[in-house]
Amino acid sequence: METEVKPKKQGIWTPILKFIPLIVFAALVIVFKLDLLIAAPFATFAAAAVYMITERCRFEKAFSRGLKAASNITLVFFILMFAYGVAECFMATGVGAALINLALRLGVTARTIAPAAILVTCLLSVATGSSWGTFAACAPIFLWMNHLVGGDVLLTVCAIAGGACFGDNIGMISDVTVLSCGMQDVKIIDRVKHQSVWSILCLMISMAVFYFAGRDLPTVRVDVEQVFAQIPQDSFDALAEQRPSAWQLLQQVRTGVPYYMIVPMLVVIVLSFLGTHTLLCLGAGMVSSLLLGLLAGTISISDWLSDMLLKGFGDAGSWTVVMMMWVAAFGGIMNAMNAFDPLAKLVVKISRNVHQLMGWCGLLCLVGNMALADEAAQVATMSPIVRDIVEKNVDCETEDDAYKLRLRLATYTSSMGIYGSELVPWHCFPVFFAAIANAVYPMYHFTSFDIISKNYMSFIVIGSILILSFTGWDRIIPMFGLPKNVKLRKAKKQTEG
Repeated sequence: METEVKPKKQGIWTPILKFIPLIVFAALVIVFKLDLLIAAPFATFAAAAVYMITERCRFEKAFSRGLKAASNITLVFFILMFAYGVAECFMATGVGAALINLALRLGVTARTIAPAAILVTCLLSVATGSSWGTFAACAPIFLWMNHLVGGDVLLTVCAIAGGACFGDNIGMISDVTVLSCGMQDVKIIDRVKHQSVWSILCLMISMAVFYFAGRDLPTVRVDVEQVFAQIPQDSFDALAEQRPSAWQLLQQVRTGVPYYMIVPMLVVIVLSFLGTHTLLCLGAGMVSSLLLGLLAGTISISDWLSDMLLKGFGDAGSWTVVMMMWVAAFGGIMNAMNAFDPLAKLVVKISRNVHQLMGWCGLLCLVGNMALADEAAQVATMSPIVRDIVEKNVDCETEDDAYKLRLRLATYTSSMGIYGSELVPWHCFPVFFAAIANAVYPMYHFTSFDIISKNYMSFIVIGSILILSFTGWDRIIPMFGLPKNVKLRKAKKQTEG
């Protein structure tokens, strides 16, 4: 006769022990300043060691939990390679330069430079999928233009930073967008549709706030040629060393490219909204940028193959894909041993309805981003946690309702990762932005706190999504509301009782 073996009751030390890998991860990134590609493997092995202790198993079983998590996002790796390829093509063939020149033709003053900067950087970040590349390309133009027209330098640099992250949050070719959707098993275009109205409203409100903040500034106008004449050669040299692709884009802005080079970005967007597979959308973007680039004389076939596609695919494979594999493995092991169960139980306990539960999931993502100081690590680590919280505690009448909840979770992990990063002084985003700004504009010494000080876009994005979630007011935003026929399981049981 077989006897049932009851699991041994865990002591109070076990939940604390399970948090150690997260502490290790955060310490390696924040304290020891290790690259995520180095910190993630160390943290993964720490998680595996704790799993072996708490679950009393061999290393093979512990690590298999990480392998399973990484294998679940294999499609993400293919999409990332194409996304990086598109980004290189759009930066080098003239797509980004055409967008900047088209926007700057309207002319800017000290009063309008911040709203113009956030609009241009939003468009460029959507086109290139690179927040860092967008900031590096636009900072020299707008900071020196701000200098000439007598604008507010902090207002302008914060506008550039806020707009540069727009594409990372909603763009089709951003690695964070791709990863956040992959972790929640949702289509990228569905998530873009879900948050598009809300994102555009955040942009419009931010532009209005920036304009209002600079309403007392002068109205003198300058053109792009005057700006380039003022930029010191040292600034160009620093940019060429730190972000070569941004330097190349700046040269195209200076010399000019045909406005039809915007078409490849439109091709990707239109095909996406028609429901075309993401890989085909990105592939069409690369091919159309080649054809129009050949017509404009900004590219050759050999450059397209070796300098853009090869570089894009290589950059994705040499760092991003490998890093995400390790981070996904870390999150998989942590989730397998229920390391975050205490947090999950607390969130469920204090939530009275689904909106509050979702709001707390958003806050968990923000806290995770603060702890890990990297948006990709936050997405890979927190995605399975918040998904598990929702799937175990929310009753959905249809699969469509469950899908919509996952769309919101993907939006949380991306928004809290991207825009939350701009409000954390030790995060890599404000640190990088301050470093680039100092390199291209030596007239002012920027710090991480300067990047945060007037970053109205980040405050509006983070504040609005949390307020809309907790209150249920998200229903007034088209396509952004949560499904109506969903209930908390504990609430349902109380009602039945």
